Amino acid sequence: MLPLLTADDLRRIPAQAACPACAALVCPGWEALSGTFDRDRLEAVGTLRDPADEDPTLEEVHPAGTTLWSPAAPIAPGYFPYNRSELWRCTACHRPFLRYTEYGGYYVEERIRELDPGLVTGA
Repeated sequence: MLPLLTADDLRRIPAQAACPACAALVCPGWEALSGTFDRDRLEAVGTLRDPADEDPTLEEVHPAGTTLWSPAAPIAPGYFPYNRSELWRCTACHRPFLRYTEYGGYYVEERIRELDPGLVTGA
């Protein structure tokens, strides 16, 4: 079982420059994880999914008018999609990423966003 991470935990994770193993992931905002990316280059290290929360909110946090896809959107662990995310890192350089799976009516899409500790909010 992955450890539950808080906003403070995420703020303490250092930003990391890309290495050759993860350089293909250019994702300052949420993006679809490419089907050609070797997922074995990432390892799960924690979760933002609170097991005590049986019905996590779909509400988002965008105080500055950002959108889900914006690279400047805040990372708010208690809100969508972060409350359904896990923290992963590159196995070679430990560059941190957030990942969640979007389940649409007719599709399933893995999404990924590089963790920028400066955007983490406790909102």
